Amino acid sequence: MHIHILGICGTFMGGLAVLAKEAGHRVTGCDANVYPPMSTQLEAQGIELIQGFGPEQVELKPDLYVIGNVVSRGNPLIEEIMNRGLPYVSGPQWIGEHILRDRWVLAVAGTHGKTTTSSMLAWILEDCGYAPGFLIGGVPMNFGVSARLSGKTPDGADSIFFVIEADEYDTAFFDKRSKFVHYHAKTAILNNLEYDHADIFPDLAAIETQFHHLVRTVPGIGRLVVNVDEPALQRMLQRGCWSEKEAFGVADGADWGMIEHEDGSFDVLFKGAKAGTVQWKLTGKHNRANALAAIAAARHVGVSIEQAVQALGRFENVKRRMEVRGVVNNITVFDDFAHHPTAIATTVGGLRQKVGQSARILAVLEPRSNTMKLGAMKDALPGSLSDADLVFGFGSEQALGWSLGEALAPLGERAQAHDQLDVLVAAIVKAAQPGDQIVVMSNGGFGGVHQKILDALKAQAQ
Repeated sequence: MHIHILGICGTFMGGLAVLAKEAGHRVTGCDANVYPPMSTQLEAQGIELIQGFGPEQVELKPDLYVIGNVVSRGNPLIEEIMNRGLPYVSGPQWIGEHILRDRWVLAVAGTHGKTTTSSMLAWILEDCGYAPGFLIGGVPMNFGVSARLSGKTPDGADSIFFVIEADEYDTAFFDKRSKFVHYHAKTAILNNLEYDHADIFPDLAAIETQFHHLVRTVPGIGRLVVNVDEPALQRMLQRGCWSEKEAFGVADGADWGMIEHEDGSFDVLFKGAKAGTVQWKLTGKHNRANALAAIAAARHVGVSIEQAVQALGRFENVKRRMEVRGVVNNITVFDDFAHHPTAIATTVGGLRQKVGQSARILAVLEPRSNTMKLGAMKDALPGSLSDADLVFGFGSEQALGWSLGEALAPLGERAQAHDQLDVLVAAIVKAAQPGDQIVVMSNGGFGGVHQKILDALKAQAQ
């Protein structure tokens, strides 16, 4: 089959393209912005890319058009497709019908931690010989790729297991259900649930409804792994649950718990009894909770707790999750994907726990997600950055629609906002001292600011 993918350079659709190619399909695609690194990754797979959405692309005569949710009505190519009555389908539906059918799907849902938890789960299964396929919204360092069709089990068979990051964002312009309803998970992690995606959801209740749609798709022999400490998840499950359920957290009713140690390791508790100890390099309570959920989900397919614990000791994290980009003059620059106030607080708080009070934390933030641009979370920003010694915000009032400087004002002299990248970099470098930890947070490329900071620090040191 020849499929032509509209919006191919997005993380999800790019991963879909790789899976389709591995499955033996001819794959072409287009996007508004075709540029590295996604473009080079796809071209290396032999996938032809076209810049823009010109209607003349129908002359490629593919068997099917796969539509990403970046595409909306009025797009010249989709209008041509619809006017001609040509066949099209959403990306999530195509994945569900052509990749996930007849597989044991392990889906990871939640406002935060989906990419990291999916990566942990995929690695546990890989390390234990299950050779899963996966589609993850980031690059797990243990694998070096964000998607693969499947691996080979020790007996040479194709794996039936597939780990997928289950996003609650809508599916396509013609399907406003969340992506995850198309995956038909047998094992589903429900990690947390907060208000997000203000561009498509009016309130938290609307997101709870979508999560309950996911719950409705899990079979009776399936299993939900649920964070018992999340009120929204508990409220959502009161609408009905038809599958096995295991809970993790600290509240009453948790099947899975932990005892945390100062060095970042933790004991895994199952039904109140110690079942193993995870020794690893990751920091932050959120990562320990993510690991607990991954261990529980892996157990559903037959991985013992002890096997999972040992595998996590070899887990190397995910690119852009507190990834060290460089060290200059004893100043460390981290890259992190955090863009929601809860994630920002978790990232900065985890770093504070790691370095203690002896090192300064310089937080550099670009609020560029749709939710942040709408201003829905701006009042929560100062609180989310309370563990930072200095805060540097980037974004113009014209781009955001609100004043970042005003939003950060409660932090007083600790915070400053800039709308020019070179001025931002100069201010950071001027303030930085040996021993400082600079954590850059954005869900985009941020104009390559990480390398700009490192280069400026090197120049200053010389």
